[in-house]
Amino acid sequence: MRVSRNRPGTFLSDASVVTIGNYDGVHLGHQRLIDLCRSLAGPNGNVAVVTFEPLPLAFFGPQSAPARLTSPIERVRLLDEVGVDLVWMQRFDAKLASMEPQDFIRLVLVESLGARHVVTGDDFRFGHKRAGDLEMLAALGAQYGFESHVASTLTQDGQRVSSGAIREALANSDFETAARMLGRSYTIRGRVLKGQQLGRRLGYPTANLKITALPSPLNGVFAVRARVMGDVWREGVANLGVRPMVEGEDFLLEVHLFDFEGDLYGRKLEVEFVAKLRDEARFETMADMVGQMKLDEAQARKRLGLE
Repeated sequence: MRVSRNRPGTFLSDASVVTIGNYDGVHLGHQRLIDLCRSLAGPNGNVAVVTFEPLPLAFFGPQSAPARLTSPIERVRLLDEVGVDLVWMQRFDAKLASMEPQDFIRLVLVESLGARHVVTGDDFRFGHKRAGDLEMLAALGAQYGFESHVASTLTQDGQRVSSGAIREALANSDFETAARMLGRSYTIRGRVLKGQQLGRRLGYPTANLKITALPSPLNGVFAVRARVMGDVWREGVANLGVRPMVEGEDFLLEVHLFDFEGDLYGRKLEVEFVAKLRDEARFETMADMVGQMKLDEAQARKRLGLE
């Protein structure tokens, strides 16, 4: 799969089918769009995804930006797994935000990608102030020689499958609903960094991962399962947040694996969230914090079926 960060108007390829969207999470609704793209492309065609970084809502309102389900790297990886041939991750800035709908279609779909089919969801809007709609897309398609297709909405239990619905489920610690909509468990991946080693001194060594998909939909202490990529899943407890007891600034995921001995530094770890135990908290003393950590471990073992 190819990944591009070029500006609109730069020729990238003759794309059989193009789809446009944020694709945060690459959930089952997104996968339905990609499936339609692959069907239209046929065995010899190619599928291009036009997506944006930062997400448009984060550009227009950084302080009220929605939580992120995936980092840019994770989004690309997931799109690769579902059969996309080209990901064009456009930098969403003032210039792109001010582009008129007709110019966006001409520069992106026609001159850059040579699209023959364009697939969107039924709520697709585009261009400056979201002035472009499905009717305009179809009319421009007739003008420039591509067909527009609208994928039907995917629902589960009467609810639309969407990134927003998944964010809400995660915020409510409803990991089952999030997994059903994603088509997989919600996990965070990252490379284990060397930290302050405070947990080791307190009897709770942790594998520390820096979070790049921010703001995070989760915060607090969780019962988790984790694995080094390609290895077995192991149970544990994790803190996701800023670590108020040590005046932390970076948003980190700290994972303590039960009954595990080994060096994880530099290894790539995947963490699955099973149940939320509590919010982050500041304690009067380190002894108080260690006492709570012992309670967290006991509760996590119970929620993970280890006791």
